[in-house]
Amino acid sequence: MSTADAPFPTAPRVPGAAPYVLIVRAPYYTDVVDGLRDGAVRIIGEAGARHEILDVAGALELATAIRFAHAGFRRFDAYVALGCVVRGETDHYDHVCREAMSALTQVSLAHGLCLGNGLLTVHTVEQARARATLDGHNKGAEAAVAALRQVVAARWLGLP
Repeated sequence: MSTADAPFPTAPRVPGAAPYVLIVRAPYYTDVVDGLRDGAVRIIGEAGARHEILDVAGALELATAIRFAHAGFRRFDAYVALGCVVRGETDHYDHVCREAMSALTQVSLAHGLCLGNGLLTVHTVEQARARATLDGHNKGAEAAVAALRQVVAARWLGLP
């Protein structure tokens, strides 16, 4: 399904206590990541959840920061990873995309985390901006929906 075909992201109803969500951002492309953040915050607010934001250096640091947060004393019900990697002239893009995406998946699976992945991997900044607008299909909003739906699933299955 392409972005144009996807349903407009809306907040799921989350039973029980208001979820506490950590948004972890790699704000290298600030305007893009701010747009993703705004989309995620909109969904989190519509769901009646609370959130905090943590910035990290880049896409490769997203998963590690989420792992640190999970190991810390503060308890979050869900995590939303936001960032943007734009293809350049070298194969560095391929390595960063592959490793950052893999690390997010691995930290989520290894620790049973409710994680929404809003890391854009695009060919141009224009493509990224199109996915970070508030008047369309915002990938930050979609990542927040995914994280909150995971909370719903975890609670339904009886997980803490």
